[in-house]
Amino acid sequence: MTDLAEERARVRFVPGQPDMWAFVLFETLVFTAYFGFYLFYRTQSPEAFLHSQAQLDLRIGVFNTLVLLLSSWSVARCVQSARAGAYQLALRDAYLTACFGAVFLCVKVFEWARQIQLGNNFDASDFFTYYFFLTGIHFVHLLIGFVVLGVAVYQLRSPARRSQHLVETCATYWHTVDFLWVLIFALLYVVR
Repeated sequence: MTDLAEERARVRFVPGQPDMWAFVLFETLVFTAYFGFYLFYRTQSPEAFLHSQAQLDLRIGVFNTLVLLLSSWSVARCVQSARAGAYQLALRDAYLTACFGAVFLCVKVFEWARQIQLGNNFDASDFFTYYFFLTGIHFVHLLIGFVVLGVAVYQLRSPARRSQHLVETCATYWHTVDFLWVLIFALLYVVR
């Protein structure tokens, strides 16, 4: 079997590197603990959490969720294009993914500034402590996602460096960050 055929055979089973999947599992467990603490404290003072939660703009949360879902779509297209050998299309989709990520970050900064102007800073209430912590840690993960996308772009730009395995590993990280946002969105904006 040739190297390319071996790589394609591996991709069919589990995309990306096993180390990334271990990281994904670890991050999921860490965020599960964060979510558990949030839910525990929410049960301790549900009225206060509902009052604070009502100050969030659901439209902003929905918009950001749609933006990140589009970024997952574009990174998935990047992987598909790279598999097909259409590296220019893969690059375009990697850049599109970064654009969606940048839109998300800008909207999140706007939302934070808006909440702070309303007097809802990190220590305004238990809800806003969790709000800023969870969205802040997600923000950091998304910033790391830009570095990961940069690695994918670096791989895709040169025929000598191209690695489908690495592109899929990068996409796995990006999907994980998007998945975590969907959970954060549900807990902070939707669950009443």
